[in-house]
Amino acid sequence: MANTFSPDPARVFAFLRQWPIYQPTPVREFKTADGTLFIKDETARMGLGAFKALGGPFAVSQLLADRWSEVMKSPLPADEELRAFAKDVTFVCASAGNHGMAVAAGARHAGAKARIHLAATVQQVFADRLEAHGATVVRSGDTYEESVAAATRDAERSNSILLADASWPGYHRPPALVMEGYTVMAEELREYFNTRREWPTDVFVQAGVGGLAGALAHMIRANWIEQPRIVVVEPDAAPCLRDSHRAGKSVVVQGPTSNMGRLDCKESSLIAFDILQRCNVRYQTVSDDAAAAAQGTFLRDYGITTTPSGAAGLAALLADRSARALVIATEGAVTGTKP
Repeated sequence: MANTFSPDPARVFAFLRQWPIYQPTPVREFKTADGTLFIKDETARMGLGAFKALGGPFAVSQLLADRWSEVMKSPLPADEELRAFAKDVTFVCASAGNHGMAVAAGARHAGAKARIHLAATVQQVFADRLEAHGATVVRSGDTYEESVAAATRDAERSNSILLADASWPGYHRPPALVMEGYTVMAEELREYFNTRREWPTDVFVQAGVGGLAGALAHMIRANWIEQPRIVVVEPDAAPCLRDSHRAGKSVVVQGPTSNMGRLDCKESSLIAFDILQRCNVRYQTVSDDAAAAAQGTFLRDYGITTTPSGAAGLAALLADRSARALVIATEGAVTGTKP
């Protein structure tokens, strides 16, 4: 792939300091029969309840600056003038829930609009929460892939900004910005383990299109002083990254709908696939039953309320062994309608 991923977490941190609600999410430690379990708890991230809060708002800010430069042909103005300009800008994306919420929150923060396409399989609670964030919700298609196609057509017709979290040929910058936002999590973890002076031997990270997995793997391989085994975890109904790795190219997989709704993606992001190919990762799939059981384990043993998607990394660990494992509770429970 010709494009490269060259993130700068420092500029993401600079952006996040504009959000009073930003703070590093906690790493919780538990003793297990095998050693130590570290859990990065993203269930309350920035009031949006998922790690994706790091990506969408940052990408919105950068793409809004791009649109200003394209239209106005001048340096960025003061904040008030940029917000006035943003009133006529709409960000469009497809989502299984959390990415749309991040885009909606980022657009609202910038003074712009958001229109989010949801497949029929996405729970109504996400539509309610998106509307509470000021977004317009459009139901498009029966699958995530169909909603992506609908969002792409929408952006082309309306001259809106398409902000997908997956990349494909000819579409690179917006998803790369989203992934750049996710690198903040890796830096928070690096600082935590560097201070603690004990590093995980294994990292289990779940994946849909692979944005989080790719961003974390890149930063871990580039910056962590002790290198863990990295295990990318997917639903057995949608192992698009594993099968792409085996094929040596991005492929589309087929399978039933999974209860891991935010991970049930049949085609990988090209950026993520490219990164993971060079980061020496392993792939592991988990069943819906295993993810549901791990969801219960999170709550019973560790007091963390999440979903099968958020518990997928733990499900993989429970079928493995590790002296010091890191897993990520990527999202909170999908309940309520408050933003």
